[in-house]
Amino acid sequence: MALLGLLLPLALALALGPAATPAGPAKSPYQLVLQHSRLRGRQHGPNVCAVQKLIGTNKKYFTNCKQWYQRKICGKSTVISYECCPGYEKVPGEKGCPAALPLSNLYETLGVVGSTTTQLYTDRTEKLRPEMEGPGSFTIFAPSNEAWASLPAEVLDSLVSNVNIELLNALRYHMVDRRVLTDELKHGMALTSMYQNSNIQIHHYPNGIVTVNCARLLKADHHATNGVVHLIDKVISTVTNNIQQIIEIEDTFETLRAAVAASGLNTLLEGDGQYTLLAPTNEAFEKIPAETLNRILGDPEALRDLLNNHILKSAMCAEAIVAGLSLETLEGTTLEVGCSGDMLTINGKPIISNKDVLATNGVIHFIDELLIPDSAKTLFELAAESDVSTAVDLFRQAGLGTHLSGNERLTLLAPMNSVFKDGTPRIDARTKNLLLNHMIKDQLASKYLYHGQTLDTLGGKKLRVFVYRNSLCIENSCIAAHDKRGRYGTLFTMDRMLTPPMGTVMDVLKGDSRFSMLVAAIQSAGLTETLSREGVYTVFAPTNEAFQALPPGELNKLLGNAKELANILKYHVGDEILVSGGIGALVRLKSLQGDKLEVSSKNSMVTVNKEPVAEVDIMATNGVVHAISTVLQPPANKPQERGDELADSALEIFRQASAFSRVRVCWVGPWPAQPWVLCLGSGGDSPVFLGCPPMALPSLLPCPFGAFSALTWEEFGAKKPGSPCFLGGWQPRPSVPDSEPRSLGKARLEAMGTALNPSDPEGSSA
Repeated sequence: MALLGLLLPLALALALGPAATPAGPAKSPYQLVLQHSRLRGRQHGPNVCAVQKLIGTNKKYFTNCKQWYQRKICGKSTVISYECCPGYEKVPGEKGCPAALPLSNLYETLGVVGSTTTQLYTDRTEKLRPEMEGPGSFTIFAPSNEAWASLPAEVLDSLVSNVNIELLNALRYHMVDRRVLTDELKHGMALTSMYQNSNIQIHHYPNGIVTVNCARLLKADHHATNGVVHLIDKVISTVTNNIQQIIEIEDTFETLRAAVAASGLNTLLEGDGQYTLLAPTNEAFEKIPAETLNRILGDPEALRDLLNNHILKSAMCAEAIVAGLSLETLEGTTLEVGCSGDMLTINGKPIISNKDVLATNGVIHFIDELLIPDSAKTLFELAAESDVSTAVDLFRQAGLGTHLSGNERLTLLAPMNSVFKDGTPRIDARTKNLLLNHMIKDQLASKYLYHGQTLDTLGGKKLRVFVYRNSLCIENSCIAAHDKRGRYGTLFTMDRMLTPPMGTVMDVLKGDSRFSMLVAAIQSAGLTETLSREGVYTVFAPTNEAFQALPPGELNKLLGNAKELANILKYHVGDEILVSGGIGALVRLKSLQGDKLEVSSKNSMVTVNKEPVAEVDIMATNGVVHAISTVLQPPANKPQERGDELADSALEIFRQASAFSRVRVCWVGPWPAQPWVLCLGSGGDSPVFLGCPPMALPSLLPCPFGAFSALTWEEFGAKKPGSPCFLGGWQPRPSVPDSEPRSLGKARLEAMGTALNPSDPEGSSA
């Protein structure tokens, strides 16, 4: 029991792994990335980290799993190098980095981590070096040597010209009067600096990047006797203005300033929080048509949506973006923020002209192109960016453009451009009315549509909604893309021109000369009332050619039997509406006759019971008609696949046998297992055996009788009754008990034949 008590905790620890031990805190994103870099570098020795270096620059990144395999940062290629992980150093003659760095004070640690310029400027002040070398507990975010070198000359001159004020204050702003390690650096937190208690803004992103006032943390957690050093890639400066104040003082934001004031968003932009403002410059506003700009500026709701589409819900520094990210705006849309080399991109466009202007409540990136959300656009503007431009041109040509640019609440059912690959319809009164029926009298969202719902059009029609497993259709046309919801209208991209219903199923059939024989058959079968009343029917309508293709005798027989005719016609009618867009790989549709129809669609070809459909989606008020070139046969009317009723099949054998030869005798024997048939005939001078035991007689019927093997008397006498007959290579299974005699003699067979047919010794009938 004692051993079990020791093993159980050990097994639990192994199962949980080091990152999920019950007592251990969860690692921060930075620590997880550092752990991955250490894992990738371990083959080079202890405490070696794999680092990705951007080719042509000195920029290095600890690598996460995705970056390791892609080997790219912001779309640019990287090379892998291996160096000591933070806090460790090499030992001559030994592999890896086995030794921990010696623990020194903050001042000496600056030199160890590669911030000798910070050391140099610390020496120039009178007070700071003694603090860094003395007792206490401090954190310093130390700019790298390259960070100091990249400062504009005028900024650097102003610092070094007054070292005991300007330079001292700048360095103190990089310091915190307590030890802060990376596991304490939380996203959106503010640390109080040692310069006038000014805040330092910390952002810790999911990809492991940590920024300090938007400066990237390069190497972290270098311990010192009196604190900790974090190496960063920029010299940071104090932040005093909020986002609204920056908008007010920047000349390039004159139009933005007026828009923010008109929308009432200034309260948000000067309040607490952490936002990213993608701030459009005056140039960005000037790029859009004056009519569009004036419309949006004069519409408070559209203006607010426009501005909210430029505000991200969290602060996003440029250094945190090393690959594409989907970020949500206050308007609710998603922007794809990425990078290409040193340039940031929005939705794939390099439209950011100035980045990382820091505010107390977030960060501003200047952009030179407006990001107009769908919710601020007219239907015309939505369509201009969609695959429906041809359809919108038709609406304009038909004089319906005012519906698409005004403030009328509408939903536009716009067929995609590919629908018109063979040309567009001529604009006339009929076409205009059809286009009016592509406009719904309400602004809809497809997610709220339901099966059986009716929609009123500007053309006066009522359209039905059909919901299928993988499609959402309005009459015969199905939605082919996500909704685009504009200021007043919603755009549905449809997969075909819509054809509103023009009457009942019977009206449709009577109005099409192709179905005159079907109409007559329906009337003869007494189904006219059924197909004229309210309902939901799918009719697979055989054309005249389909009826004419039937054998004359079969057609006459069918038309002469009202009950059988009704049964077959009902088999052509499904008990629900199934348009072609709702047909998947296979749909089993119950017919009014009771059996199911198998409807499928492949490569734009619809079939029913494997028969091609000649024309789909002729819409009716009580259903839909699909034209077919074949009269479908219910399963009960087809030859059976399996032999469980044999008497009628035996008679068919007799009929075929009579046509094949001068048959002398046909005999039916009540075999114990099942009946069987034997026909004897004359083929030249030798009698032949023309029948066989009907183990699966219905399976024999489709075969021509001439394919049966002809057996001589001797061959037949040697066969056990019930043994297989060879039918052109097909061999039915034997199923006759072994107790039956192995052969029947010639005399006995002739005697049986005489007994059955005493008056016809030369021929036979069964």
